[in-house]
Amino acid sequence: MLVSLCDVLKKAQAEHYAVGLFNTTDTDMLEGVIAAAEELRSPVIIGTAEVLLPHGELQLIAPSIIAAAKRASVPVVVHYDHGLTFARCMEALRLGFSSVMFDGSLSGEAENKAATREMVKIAHAFGASVEGEIGHVGNADAGDEEQTDMYTTPEEAAAFVAETGVDALAIAIGTAHGVYKTKPRLNIQRLQEIRAAIDTPLVLHGGSGLSDDDFRNTVKYGIAKVNIFTDLCLAGNAAMTAGLQEGLSYLDIRNRKVAAIKEAVKAKIALFGSVNKG
Repeated sequence: MLVSLCDVLKKAQAEHYAVGLFNTTDTDMLEGVIAAAEELRSPVIIGTAEVLLPHGELQLIAPSIIAAAKRASVPVVVHYDHGLTFARCMEALRLGFSSVMFDGSLSGEAENKAATREMVKIAHAFGASVEGEIGHVGNADAGDEEQTDMYTTPEEAAAFVAETGVDALAIAIGTAHGVYKTKPRLNIQRLQEIRAAIDTPLVLHGGSGLSDDDFRNTVKYGIAKVNIFTDLCLAGNAAMTAGLQEGLSYLDIRNRKVAAIKEAVKAKIALFGSVNKG
């Protein structure tokens, strides 16, 4: 069933588990994610990000994602991740996405608040939820230096939520996008402080590559949504490489890839604690 973030994250927050966002660029990934969620009876968030559109155009992939969500027997949020422009966020809403993330974190504080506030008004008129971001989730390719900069503060989080009305908030506590070159250093104390300051569900970006203990601690202390993409790509890559080495056909390799992505998603769902929550 197609739902919004509001339908799944408040329950996750109250019951101390997290719902995974698994970005998908094609129907192979989509099939793996939905199959995992239904097998484990877990709510799930599926979508794509603006930076991924060159690998799966929005108008091509959106109808498949939305149809799969409506057909699913568990709650599925269709989420537009890291929307960098109003035009693309509006396109996602018009196509039927039930949630958007407007990412103005690289602009100034005032500009981010004003733009996010406007997006909240528009998305809510569509019946969709909005995720915002403050602080800076770095790029793993940049190494340690970038990861230690621009952590979100409790004061910033409280002011941002009050002034924008977002339904979920992505915060920076030491994670980064991509494959980590060095072990990330998460600031769990900062997470606890932010959780105590606001009641809005909190989101962890840059989840791929964290240890199981990292995930357990972030969920334990207040994260209700975790973004995963790179781990799915790695699982799919490994399956395709093995299939090629074994001399399998294209379709057999494709099925091997879907199965590997499904297992990767199942592992994360179990780790986040959302099994049988759907």
